[in-house]
Amino acid sequence: MPDRKILVTSALPYANGSIHLGHLVEYIQTDIWVRFQKQRNNTCYYVCADDTHGTPIMLRADSEGITPEALIGRVWEEHLADFTAFGVAFDNFHSTHSKENQVLSTLIYERLRDAGHISSRTIVQAYDPVKNMFLPDRFIKGECPKCGAKDQYGDSCEACGATYSPTELKNAVSAVSGEKPIEKESLHYFFKLGDFKDMLTEWTQAGHLQHEVTNKLNEWLEGDLHEWDISRDAPYFGFEIPDAPGKYFYVWLDAPIGYMASFKNLCEREGLDFDAFWGENSPTELYHFIGKDIVYFHALFWPAMLKGARFRTPSAIFVHGFLTVNGEKMSKSRGTFIKARTYLDHLNPEYLRYYFAAKLSAGVDDIDLSFDDFTQRVNSDLVGKVVNIASRCSGFIHKQFGGLLSNHCAEPELFKLFIEANTSIAEHYESREYGKAMREIMALADKANQYIDEKKPWLIAKEPERKAELHEVSSMGINLFHLLAAYLKPVLPVMAQHAEVFLNIDPMAWPDQTQPLTGHTINPFQPLMTRVDPEKIAAVVDASKENLQKTETPKPRKFDPVSEPITFDDFAKLDLRIAKIINAEPIEGADKLLQLTVDIGDETRNIFAGIKSAYSPEDLIGRLTLVVANLEPRKMRFGMSEGMVLAAGPGGKDIWLLSPDQGAVPGMRVK
Repeated sequence: MPDRKILVTSALPYANGSIHLGHLVEYIQTDIWVRFQKQRNNTCYYVCADDTHGTPIMLRADSEGITPEALIGRVWEEHLADFTAFGVAFDNFHSTHSKENQVLSTLIYERLRDAGHISSRTIVQAYDPVKNMFLPDRFIKGECPKCGAKDQYGDSCEACGATYSPTELKNAVSAVSGEKPIEKESLHYFFKLGDFKDMLTEWTQAGHLQHEVTNKLNEWLEGDLHEWDISRDAPYFGFEIPDAPGKYFYVWLDAPIGYMASFKNLCEREGLDFDAFWGENSPTELYHFIGKDIVYFHALFWPAMLKGARFRTPSAIFVHGFLTVNGEKMSKSRGTFIKARTYLDHLNPEYLRYYFAAKLSAGVDDIDLSFDDFTQRVNSDLVGKVVNIASRCSGFIHKQFGGLLSNHCAEPELFKLFIEANTSIAEHYESREYGKAMREIMALADKANQYIDEKKPWLIAKEPERKAELHEVSSMGINLFHLLAAYLKPVLPVMAQHAEVFLNIDPMAWPDQTQPLTGHTINPFQPLMTRVDPEKIAAVVDASKENLQKTETPKPRKFDPVSEPITFDDFAKLDLRIAKIINAEPIEGADKLLQLTVDIGDETRNIFAGIKSAYSPEDLIGRLTLVVANLEPRKMRFGMSEGMVLAAGPGGKDIWLLSPDQGAVPGMRVK
């Protein structure tokens, strides 16, 4: 296979907090993929950087009485130490507050501006009259206009989930000074994303994204692409826009450019060709690993910016889900919001690398860290299956044969079977189906242990006349362990390195051409991995708990339409549309629901409707009905419901769809 030239990035961690286990899902996933590529002798560079700009950085530094530069310098060291301890091996870990990033951000902006892709206009924003600064939504607090909960942010309520604009907050104050914000005008600069709608429509359909990500982007692309505000007013920690004094690049403009800047820094240090990887017609491969919460920035803004500035676009963007712990969102009160450093204080980082690998797939589904499952998998798979092979066989080799392996392979067909498995295991690594790779490797480990259990070297050792057989069986076990360690090397680099010392071999390449170790001396065995101690897991949880002083927030009240009627403005928020039912299917396991595909004019929606008792699916196809089109999507056991079909009646067979008059067409809004 020809040598591939690959550049890989992970999303930039924000320099306003510590690395936690949720972050590590992405960096471990990326690192495994990069290590696999390098083990296959591909040229692969892995770069990242701290994301260092923005209002939160500026305000935190001010609260600590230090400069933003001092803050981000300290956090950079902490982040890199945590990543290194978890085996995340960047070729370069840089900062977005760098000369390379300023030069590249300015260059991209100027190219976009000169090509007509930048506009400007005056907007009205909330302003803190004490701190003399414009306030982002998250820096305005007040009472929720829906449920009355106090101390809520300016964009959404954590108590009832309502979303709103900062101007709707009751008794709003600046989270910075405590003063009531005022409204003030300011000139802002915008990136005309709509200029790239055709390009983005083609790019998102061309195999650069996972299928489910493409589907989500299609929803955005079917509507208008709004201009993107890329400027912020002073005071702001960031890069000043070159032709606009007092205006700064919004952090999300220069953050992805940080990928380029980090690689540029590596190129200058190592003598690499920057344009060979980022040039407009570059033949190299470029991959971004990101979380599903930042798809909009990476799959729409970023490719458009690159295209408009005459740079290459990504080969692919790999999106992953979030981490839950014991089936729930990470929680400080439950001790499951676990910082990387807290974990490192108690547990082997390679436990977590293996556990994440065993759970990760190529999809965007969330993964769960169950501590019981974590303990069982590590103890059973790594200690009980893999390391146990080396431990069981090495004792015989050293006690009776001076550490020397036998002169030939006792089971060449079994060894060949292990080698041939490299093709499918490599395919799993390449496609990020790590869970499948781990299952296949552990199936091989089962075969190795089965071989040893059938041969029973501990019984052979009691019969001196069978010494040669003992030599061959034990040597075969060592050779099978060698291959397992090579397959696990991208996931467990430290254990693999210790295995290389034990086996007395050079660093292990991908085992597609590996030959048996025969007539070869190995070193005395040292424990490669120990069992998970439940007390240490308990210590991690305990150390992660915080005595949070909870403030009482009112629970959302049940709506009473008699004593609390809605206003006309409330009703006007409903987007009622005529919809044509283009497909209807029963749902296995659901007594009342039908799955409807409806055409609302500019797109199709998937909606679950509780009308099964009154309608058969075939009678609904082609029928017009009325739907609430702007209802927040709801994740149900059967999938995502993207709206609501309106019906009336007491239930059972007496459910009547609200059907529009003749002459209505799908997408028509009901006023």
